Amino acid sequence: MTTVDQDRPDSARPQAAAGQEPGGPSPGPGGAPGLAEEDERRRSGLRDYLEALLIAVIFATFARTYVVQAFKIPSGSMEENLLVGDHILVNKFLYGPTASEWERRLLPVRDVRRGDVVVFRFPDDPERDFIKRCVGLPGDVVELVDKRLFINGAEVDDDSYTVHRDERVFPRSPFIDEGRRNRDNYGPYRVPEDGFFCLGDNRDNSRDSRAWRHTAVPREFVKGRALLIYWSVEMPPERLAVAGRQPPGERLRTLGDRLLALPGRTRWERSFDLVR
Repeated sequence: MTTVDQDRPDSARPQAAAGQEPGGPSPGPGGAPGLAEEDERRRSGLRDYLEALLIAVIFATFARTYVVQAFKIPSGSMEENLLVGDHILVNKFLYGPTASEWERRLLPVRDVRRGDVVVFRFPDDPERDFIKRCVGLPGDVVELVDKRLFINGAEVDDDSYTVHRDERVFPRSPFIDEGRRNRDNYGPYRVPEDGFFCLGDNRDNSRDSRAWRHTAVPREFVKGRALLIYWSVEMPPERLAVAGRQPPGERLRTLGDRLLALPGRTRWERSFDLVR
């Protein structure tokens, strides 16, 4: 015998809609099922996307500030080691500060060494970044004699990376422009305790510690050590200079021409070369 609920007749019980299982989601406004749930799922997906994007931006900012940063070589002062149009990655973690000796032993950090190719804020204009080779450490006595480099009285064997393209040697003479005189004969100069003496590899065509108003690069201006070339493209200097003076339409067309020419102008053989 079937027992009937006496308090609620069958006719008063809710009926399931056609095609809907009993106990399923109730129809939304206008009879559309689950619109509120779908909106909530979309909002949840958007929140997840924004959170992931925010995390990526934070990580990229952290990495760019403390780990690695990309730079482009704009001049020939470091030829033949680095060419105009080389795009390099700079290790910013290597010279990072440490709180204790065990951190220095555990982490891959160290001080700047002679011969390191370093990126730093220009001492005479800290808003600009320069790249040169560190040749003098704090306390070193640097001297150039007829284009030969001496550190603490000993001649440095730098022929493997130094380029001299001007056969002329300007002597120490008050009748010669100071810039030319200092190019080939300079010093002796003692590097301050908180600085570094830096020169370009292209010695006859480089404005560096020999010519700056503030000779040494302060330690806190050093950003990192040049690591590798990730891309190198040959772009004529005149094409680089003219784009900024063109009207927007011409500038866009010039940009398109450059993009089309990139594969042919890319120096593929320099890709992923270590900077030495």
